Amino acid sequence: MPHIDLRSDLYGITSLLDYRKEAAEPLCELTQLLLRGESTLTESERELIAAYVSYLNECTFCTAAHATASCILPGGDASILESAFSGIDQMDASDKLKSLLKIAAKVQQSGLTLRQEDINNAKNNGATDTEIHDTVLIAALFCFYNRYVDGLATRTPDNPLFYEVLGNRIATRGYKMPADGYHALNVSSE
Repeated sequence: MPHIDLRSDLYGITSLLDYRKEAAEPLCELTQLLLRGESTLTESERELIAAYVSYLNECTFCTAAHATASCILPGGDASILESAFSGIDQMDASDKLKSLLKIAAKVQQSGLTLRQEDINNAKNNGATDTEIHDTVLIAALFCFYNRYVDGLATRTPDNPLFYEVLGNRIATRGYKMPADGYHALNVSSE
């Protein structure tokens, strides 16, 4: 049960964005910029970073939502996602992506655990300064979101179909605030 009075038809971050719309707008803009803005990282890779940090933070809602979006977007691969959750070194992915996920994992622990050698490793594997910057910012942002969602005990749906519908919505609409407000996801009709 949520710690504050949230709409019972909305889950996770959506219920919080709806609750405090004036705070939601800049958060949505930042998330849109980082996960859908111009980047040499694919949208799927950026969603994977968000899902991975959420997984490390044990935030069920955010992990499921962003993992699903990562798999739906072009270049997404469920086997890469699952292997990231099992161990980055075993992933069938580029060394650059692996090194960026390792940076994200360090940020998830504490920004102070990130060392120059982690940055050098990412650069040696082809990561640019902007990719490293954005990885750190995505990781930090999702630590914030995970704590926001779980700290207020938002509702988490049990139906896996909900996350498929939400993942499709994230993949197609992105993170812009809907002009007509937030609506409950009707998994039976979408």
